[in-house]
Amino acid sequence: MAEKEGGAKKPALARTVKDKWRSKRWYKLRSPGLFQHVDLGETVATEPELLAGRTVEVTMSDLSGGVDPSKAHIKLRFQIERVVGENVAETRFIGHDLTSDYVRRLARRKRSKIDASLVVRTKDGVQIRLKPVAVGEHRLQTRLRTELRNTLRQLLVDEAAKRTAPEFVREMLQGELGKVLSQGLRTLYPLKKIEIRRSEVLGAIADEAVPAPPAEAPADAGPSGPTAPEAPAAPEGEVSTT
Repeated sequence: MAEKEGGAKKPALARTVKDKWRSKRWYKLRSPGLFQHVDLGETVATEPELLAGRTVEVTMSDLSGGVDPSKAHIKLRFQIERVVGENVAETRFIGHDLTSDYVRRLARRKRSKIDASLVVRTKDGVQIRLKPVAVGEHRLQTRLRTELRNTLRQLLVDEAAKRTAPEFVREMLQGELGKVLSQGLRTLYPLKKIEIRRSEVLGAIADEAVPAPPAEAPADAGPSGPTAPEAPAAPEGEVSTT
């Protein structure tokens, strides 16, 4: 009798697990307007409400479809906000990281590495926590490293205040911001490399919606409908009969 009861429970358990998996649905993940709404992949959930708050990580190389493999060391982080349309989950950009092996290659032996951490505010009021890393070709004295670190922090505050959040993020990820920082520190010491090894967006970046085309002005209508086209002017010496 005990064996029969034990045998009856196993199929019931198998059916429960199978039914639970069947109840899940696939949802496409879409990046925000900052990244042209490209697909980030797919995820599963039993209810769309359960997706909110999940984080997704993808490299910049994967985001571009492998077109630029030189950006494979940049890992982007997105957070799911809501589900819209037909099983499409919209995300927002929440920050990025550089892979640990890439950072280790930057600071090789006999090089000075300068780390910092600060919060900047962009032109449109978005706060972003940054962790830059600067690398010198040779070992630097402590006093010079401190001066470089303080100047680097001030440059980041100033550059963020000149740009909107989308502009600042794009320049940071594409490496343009590092070039600006290197130029600003050149008078103190020509550093070999400056990177933002980690960022964290502390607010929401406004989605860059494509502006709608201007609406055409409606044609003037008379009492009985649209205005009829004007008749061509009569030649000189003749009278128009229209």
